[in-house]
Amino acid sequence: MELENYFEKMWKSYIELIPQASKIKNLLEAEGESITNDHIALRTFNLDETSIDVISQPFLDLGYIEKGEYHFKEKKLYAKHYEYPGNTRPKIFISELLVKEFSLDFQNTIRKIVKSKPAEFYRDKELMLVGRPWELSHKEYLALQAESDYGAWLAALGFRPNHFTISVNHLKKYTELTDLNNFLKLKGFELNSSGGEIKGSQAVCLEQSSTLADSVKVKFSDISVTIPSCYFEFAKRYVQSSGELYTGFVAQSADKIFESTDKGQ
Repeated sequence: MELENYFEKMWKSYIELIPQASKIKNLLEAEGESITNDHIALRTFNLDETSIDVISQPFLDLGYIEKGEYHFKEKKLYAKHYEYPGNTRPKIFISELLVKEFSLDFQNTIRKIVKSKPAEFYRDKELMLVGRPWELSHKEYLALQAESDYGAWLAALGFRPNHFTISVNHLKKYTELTDLNNFLKLKGFELNSSGGEIKGSQAVCLEQSSTLADSVKVKFSDISVTIPSCYFEFAKRYVQSSGELYTGFVAQSADKIFESTDKGQ
């Protein structure tokens, strides 16, 4: 199926930047677990060429349906999530940086790199496999990072999955997020502790945790530097009062999950 082939390509692109994801998957499978992906997160800029509406279109064409929307005022982000009918495929979470809310220098750098490619380039259905399609200097990266870790990450690494997410609901042995987190820490993996290792709660019908980002050596136009890459997330969903499993996202929790790629983590 086209979707399965696309997701397999996305996974391969993802693990090139985050070897820890393959290690964790293999460790859990050795424990007898079968891995199900809850959602894939993608990042973009809210410019005309690269808006959520542009980035989401290939998924809509393949049968996905737009669901929730989310606002992150502090990080100057907006996001939407998409679901496949029957939730038989991973949810897609797409966030975009509100470029106009940053300094003029920041805006000019982002507009320059995005406009280095024609608008049609960003409508390619396999855009999320291309990585960074533009030139960027390390000096520009640092200037962006001073205002937004998210913006610097996207400018440096380009279009690719930011994270995949293991569904704890589908695990048999590690059915509680606390148990899974303890297992990962015993195996030497560092977790994002911003806002606590577990973000959310049963009360909001969603618990999430994540590793800290792996690192990757990036070739900028002037120098090669090691920077944060991607992280692996874990999510447990709970049944709502309606009797249905919650399938959305909690903005307050996602806000802290974003920090898994921050330089300060």
